[in-house]
Amino acid sequence: MRTPFLLVTRSCKAIHRLQHSAFVSPVSALYRHQTISVLRNSSTVSCKDDRSYYITTPIFYVNASPHLGHLYSAVIADCLHRYKLLQGFNSKFATGTDEHGLKIQQAAEAAGKDPLTFCTDVSERFKHLFNSCNISYTDYIRTTEQRHHQAVKHFWSVLWNKGLIYKGSYEGWYSTQDESFLTALQVGDAVDSSGNEIKVSLESGHKVEWMKEENYMFRLSAFRSQLLDWLKGNPRAIQPEIFYQVVLKWLQEDLPDLSVSRQRSRLQWGIPVPGDAEQTIYVWLDALVNYLTVAGYPDIHNQWWNVAHHIVGKDILKFHAVYWPAFLLGAGLPLPQTIYVHSHWTVGGKKMSKSLGNVVDPLERSKQFTTDGMRYFLLRQGVPDSDSDYTDDKAFKLLNAELADSLGGLLNRCTAPALNPAQIYTAFCPQSFPSEQGGRAVGEDYHMLEAVKNLPAVVEQHYESMHVYKALEVISACVRQTNGFVQRHAPWKLERSDITDQRWLDTIIHVSLECLRMYGTLLQPVVPEISDKLLSRLGVQPDERGLADVNFLPKIRGMDCPFEGRVLGSDTGVLFTRLDNLDIDKQNPKKTKKAKK
Repeated sequence: MRTPFLLVTRSCKAIHRLQHSAFVSPVSALYRHQTISVLRNSSTVSCKDDRSYYITTPIFYVNASPHLGHLYSAVIADCLHRYKLLQGFNSKFATGTDEHGLKIQQAAEAAGKDPLTFCTDVSERFKHLFNSCNISYTDYIRTTEQRHHQAVKHFWSVLWNKGLIYKGSYEGWYSTQDESFLTALQVGDAVDSSGNEIKVSLESGHKVEWMKEENYMFRLSAFRSQLLDWLKGNPRAIQPEIFYQVVLKWLQEDLPDLSVSRQRSRLQWGIPVPGDAEQTIYVWLDALVNYLTVAGYPDIHNQWWNVAHHIVGKDILKFHAVYWPAFLLGAGLPLPQTIYVHSHWTVGGKKMSKSLGNVVDPLERSKQFTTDGMRYFLLRQGVPDSDSDYTDDKAFKLLNAELADSLGGLLNRCTAPALNPAQIYTAFCPQSFPSEQGGRAVGEDYHMLEAVKNLPAVVEQHYESMHVYKALEVISACVRQTNGFVQRHAPWKLERSDITDQRWLDTIIHVSLECLRMYGTLLQPVVPEISDKLLSRLGVQPDERGLADVNFLPKIRGMDCPFEGRVLGSDTGVLFTRLDNLDIDKQNPKKTKKAKK
C-alpha cells in the first residue's frame, strides 16, 4: 500500500511537471489548468510550490486622479496579501498604472504635456495615495516600463505564431471612454447635454462612435466552448457567485473575434505591433499582460503565475473573465486561480460624478479618519455583491462605535492601572473559571469563549472568499461579547483583599486580554497600525503574531500560556482617538472613556 507521503510527493511532482511543460494548443492549456486543480485538491498535504501566492489589483488608468473605488480595490488586495503572510505564505502583491491608450493621448494634449510626463504625474498620485494608506505592494508596475513592453511584444508574437491573430477589417461601435469595442446589442440611444441624439454604451453610459478601420483581430470566437468548460469545471473561479453567473450568461451568446490593434495614425501612444509600425496594440491586451510582466514573463514566471489571483471592479469583468482567459488559453498559459469581483461606491445614494461635485478624495478622508480608520470603513461597509454607499456621517459613527468605544474601550479597561496596577498579563485561575461550567463563570461566558475559539476558522473562510465585511462583523460581535463579559462581572467592584476575589479579578482580566490578543492578531490585515499598537500594549512580540500563534486561552485546557505573568507593553495612549463630526469641533477630538473604577 502506498504511503500518504509518497502519494503527496508524486502529486507535487506531477503538478511541477505540468506547470513547467510547454503546450502548443489552447485545448492542452485548458487540460493542464484542470489537471493541476484536480491534483492540488486531491493532495492532503500542500506542495512547497503551493506556499506561494500572487494577488493583483487592476492597474489604474491615469486619465484622472485616484478616487475612492481605486483605494477600495487596493485595500482589498492588501488585506488578502497581509492575511496570506500571516498564514506563512510567500506572497507577491502587484498594483500600478495603465498608461497607454487614446484617452491618455487626449488627456495629455488637453493638459499641454507630453504623454509620458502626464502619465508620470498621475501615476505618482496613485503611488502617494497607496503609500499613505499603508498599501504594502511588492511591485508597482507601469505599462510604460521597458520590462512590460518586452512582455507584451513576446505575448503578441506567441499568439501570432499560433495563428490566433490575423489581419482583418473592423467595423462597429467603439467607446473611447471605456477603450472598448461594442456589439449592436450593447449600444443604445441617448441625448447629450446639448440636446443632440447620440449612441451610448448600455453598460457604462459613455458615448460611442462608429468606427471602420483595418487592424488585427484575435480569434476570440474559437474559445467560447473552452471558456465554458473552464467555468463549469471551476465554479469558484469567479467570486462572488452573482458575477460567475453573469459571465456564464455572456458565454451563452456568440463571441465575435476581437480587434486587438488600432491604426497608428489614430493612436500613437501605445506599444507598436511587432513587425507592423502602422498599428498599435489594443490598450486592453497591453494592460492585461501586466500581470504576467510582474510574474517575470517571458522568462521564469511559473512560481507566481501558477498561483495568480485578481481583484477587479465589476465594470471590467468582461475584460478579465472573458478576454483575458481566452488570451491565456491561446498562449498556452494557466488561467488565474480566482477572479474576485467587487462592486462600486456611491456617495449619498448617487454615483460619484464631477458634475455633481460628490467625488470623494480618498487621501483627504484618510487624513480625517486616519489611515486605519479609512481602511476599516471600506472593508467593513464594502459588500462585493452590490454597490455600497459612502457618507462622512456613516464613517465617523462606525469608527467611533467599533474602534474607539468597543475595541479601544475594552483595551483601556483591561490595561488601566485601576484594574491592573501591576501592569502584567494576569494569571488565570481554573477554579474560578473551570473548563466546564462551574466556579464563578456563567453560561454566557462559555458561549463567548466558544465564539472566540472558533473565530480564526470563521475569519479565514470570509477572508478567503473576499467577504472581509463578514469577518469584521463576527470580530465586532465577539468584541461586544467580551465587553459584556467584563461589564457582567464588574471587576472594579471586587474586594482585592479577598484572595478569592483577587484570583477572579485576575482571571477576568486574563480572559479579556486573551480575547484582545485574538482580535489584534486577526485584524492585522485590515488595520495594521491599530493591531500593532494593541498587540504591543499586550506585550505580544512581533514573532508571536502569526496565525500559528493564536492558541486561544490554553490555561482553561490545562496548558501553559506563554504570556501569563509577562509585563505589558508601554501605554502609548488610546487605541483609536474618538472622532468628532466633521462639521463641528474638528480640532477637539474626544478620547475613549477611561476604565471604570
